[in-house]
Amino acid sequence: MADTLTLTAADGHECGAYIAQPEGRPKAGLVVIQEIFGVNNHVRSVADDYAKQGYLAIAPALFDRVRPGIELGYTEDDVTEGREIRGQVDNSDALKDIAAAAAAVRSAGQVAVVGYCWGGTLAWLSATQLQGLAAVASYYGGGIGNLATETPHCPVIFHFGEQDHAIPMTEVDALKAAHPELPVHTYPAGHGFNCEQRGSYEPKSAEIARERTLAFFADKLG
Repeated sequence: MADTLTLTAADGHECGAYIAQPEGRPKAGLVVIQEIFGVNNHVRSVADDYAKQGYLAIAPALFDRVRPGIELGYTEDDVTEGREIRGQVDNSDALKDIAAAAAAVRSAGQVAVVGYCWGGTLAWLSATQLQGLAAVASYYGGGIGNLATETPHCPVIFHFGEQDHAIPMTEVDALKAAHPELPVHTYPAGHGFNCEQRGSYEPKSAEIARERTLAFFADKLG
């Protein structure tokens, strides 16, 4: 079962959110962080899939900081627009909305975060800057190499594409060197390999990453 709701962040900002509920008692709460395309059909389907796995999944609409209800596709024009909008949202403000989303699913017990693209970067920042998270999964977050020296407050798993032109393997290597205790997986794929609506979708890599993430959450969330 899915629904929408309004979240209120610590600074008083209100943003929409998509929430997907599992059948029966949830295993835990899960915040699904969007790419640069808003909470679109793909992000909702990701939340739905995690709900089917037993998680109370919520996807906050981080672009509501700019304009409510933004949903983009994956054309070149959409990429350009998404980058422009993302440039208007401070990561510190996005983290406030993520914290509000985490609070909204805290009733399910422990809370984890999973993020993709820009959301992958925000997932790592959630691990290092927010309190009370049990686990974080980060998919191909850009610029993480420059943030590698930050210290996470919870276990984190990473997924990167070896053919990702936006994220050099030198950044991934820097992350591995800074945090040898964290699992960092790479795949023979490009950026956005988890999204079935993108030309870079790589189903085998997506499935392996998904299974690793689910196993990671099962281990860390109980």
